Amino acid sequence: METVLIANRGEIAVRVVRAAAEVGLRSVAVYADQDAGALHVRLADAAVALPGDSAAQTYLDVDALLAAARASGADAVHPGYGFLSEDAAFARAVEDAGLTWIGPTPETIEALGDKVTARAIARAAGAPLAPGTTSPLADAAEAEAFADEFGLPVVVKAVHGGGGRGMRVARTREEVAGAFEAATREAVAAFGRGECFVERFLERPRHLEVQLLGDGRGGVTVVGDRDCSLQRRNQKLVEEAPAPGLSREQRRAIHAAAHDVCAAVRYRGAGTVEFLLGADGTLSFCEVNTRLQVEHPVTELVTGVDLVREQFRIAAGEGPSFTRTPEVRGHAFEFRISAEDPGRGFLPSPGRVSRLRVPSGPGVRWDGGVEAGDDVPAAFDSLAGKLLVHAADRDAALARARRALAEFEVEGVATVLPFARAVVDEPDFSTAGFAVGTQWIESELMPRLEPQLRPAPDPAPALRRFPVEIDGRMTTIGLPATLLAALGSAGPAAGTERAQDERDEPDERALTAPAPGTLTTWLVEDGAEVSPGQDVAVVEAMKMQSRVAAHRAGTLRRVAAEGDTLGLDGVLARIG
Repeated sequence: METVLIANRGEIAVRVVRAAAEVGLRSVAVYADQDAGALHVRLADAAVALPGDSAAQTYLDVDALLAAARASGADAVHPGYGFLSEDAAFARAVEDAGLTWIGPTPETIEALGDKVTARAIARAAGAPLAPGTTSPLADAAEAEAFADEFGLPVVVKAVHGGGGRGMRVARTREEVAGAFEAATREAVAAFGRGECFVERFLERPRHLEVQLLGDGRGGVTVVGDRDCSLQRRNQKLVEEAPAPGLSREQRRAIHAAAHDVCAAVRYRGAGTVEFLLGADGTLSFCEVNTRLQVEHPVTELVTGVDLVREQFRIAAGEGPSFTRTPEVRGHAFEFRISAEDPGRGFLPSPGRVSRLRVPSGPGVRWDGGVEAGDDVPAAFDSLAGKLLVHAADRDAALARARRALAEFEVEGVATVLPFARAVVDEPDFSTAGFAVGTQWIESELMPRLEPQLRPAPDPAPALRRFPVEIDGRMTTIGLPATLLAALGSAGPAAGTERAQDERDEPDERALTAPAPGTLTTWLVEDGAEVSPGQDVAVVEAMKMQSRVAAHRAGTLRRVAAEGDTLGLDGVLARIG
């Protein structure tokens, strides 16, 4: 293994580039049009364009990624997290192409990626489990029958889901059918498959994780555990290691269950087993993430283990560099710094980072995907980077976090920094009074957060490609559409989206997009009578779906169509 293609972007691509450099591997970045000047492209030893400006055209295009590997001479592929990192078909295609896949086998990804199958494996391994269906639901009636038998609340989950998408909670029987329909619809949109299952929902649960490494031959080493309970829309914002407040028996139980589940499938590489701990003390296996987690650095900080380097070792056939769980040293926090506005319900805020001052000093680490002057594109994840702090104990780490967060400055986009600064002073997040759960942010803290100013996004220029002969060889170059316009090129750049939307002067009838993004679904028909507050459309931005409610009563007339890309305050419809 000499050259690693990183089939990803942003912060995780930067992380892998740096780890590769430290072990003497050559790194190859790939990039969509918006990422042509991104940090991971600038740092890698080589970079290959994936022509296009959407995830489907670029980071999710298996053929394009394999072509990039061939063109760059890569002999291995690191998938990062998200995108195709847990796609068994991609892993198989990589191996069929004669390349090294830095991750679990395709068979393991298939077995653990199907949540119903994963629950069966966990059950056989003796892992703790809340009641749940053992096969995908045929229809909403089966979900209702489960609720009748096992009681409420219940949660409907996508079999092939992740990241909090394709998941809906029902607290009354009347809500069960709607939860099934909504979870199925979101699963199809996000993962291309709509199968769902149902299980008992644990009230005010904590989210616990166990990090492990497998040698692919049945040997599994538990590295440590984390708490990831601070979430919005079931997606994590703050993580810490080790998980605070667990009894010795609880910690032993999740470590043993994680080990046994992964040993049963002869797990290879880095992986994470997730559990929920209910307010009543009920412990339940949740799922296995067959990849590196966003929050892996908190475990690195308290154990001294470089998990990406361990991934390289295992993929090369060497196995992990250790076989016993490392001793925990101190306490660590990770704060995801995303371009979102907490005061507006964590609404995405894509745009250009005009100023960035990152904190430093003892025990502070910044895993960033952007620098000042870089864009956070609307088409991709909102994560700009991760602030990490490490200290001798949890209280010392909280004090260090307060200091580091106070030093942090970002301008040009709204970020979650106000939330992070608030949460470290919350009594429920203190060491003595720790009482947060996965719904705590939305129920307790979010109503108290103030909206930030919303600067208009500075969109990355679209590229227009031309065939060019250089030294007798034909190649293709991409030039920014704005440059071509300045040089007097006739007409708009080929393949670019129409500018925001075609609309009249703003008026009180206009229903506008809350953030730049894509209109994915109309929830009402054109010409329907709607009432104030009624959900009428779904807009997706930065991998998050937001429902748009009617702002007034009247007849809705569509302006935008499903699939249209809209700018900030782009008109979706008019209601009059």
